[in-house]
Amino acid sequence: MNEFEWRRQMRELRQPLAPPHELWNRIDAALDSATAAAKPVRRPWHWLPAIGIAAALVLAGWLGGRLQQQLQPTLAVASASQPWKPADPRLAGAAIELTAAQIELRQALQQAPNSTALQQLLANTERQQASLRQLEHRAG
Repeated sequence: MNEFEWRRQMRELRQPLAPPHELWNRIDAALDSATAAAKPVRRPWHWLPAIGIAAALVLAGWLGGRLQQQLQPTLAVASASQPWKPADPRLAGAAIELTAAQIELRQALQQAPNSTALQQLLANTERQQASLRQLEHRAG
């Protein structure tokens, strides 16, 4: 086959060609069945595990907050009942500062009892005092 024959065959392909039977009916039926099959299936239980995990996290956060609020006054009462006077003169200045800070924070908490920032500051101050007490006991 040479180039002239190929060109002749290409020109013959330009002729319109009718299909042996009507195709539109099958195309229309195929589109209708594809649309019917594409409808989403509702799965109401799909999000249930995620909702359960979120609810558990919210409950854990709420319980943690409640326990923290209940434990902070207990720590404050325990540290207030035992005044700390270290024998080591290097820790005496820190003891005075921490005691003064605790007194000021308790007074501020009386004015704003729901202030979480003040409660956290008081808890931090009491933790610092406890760590200095441990340091004093280790130093002997």
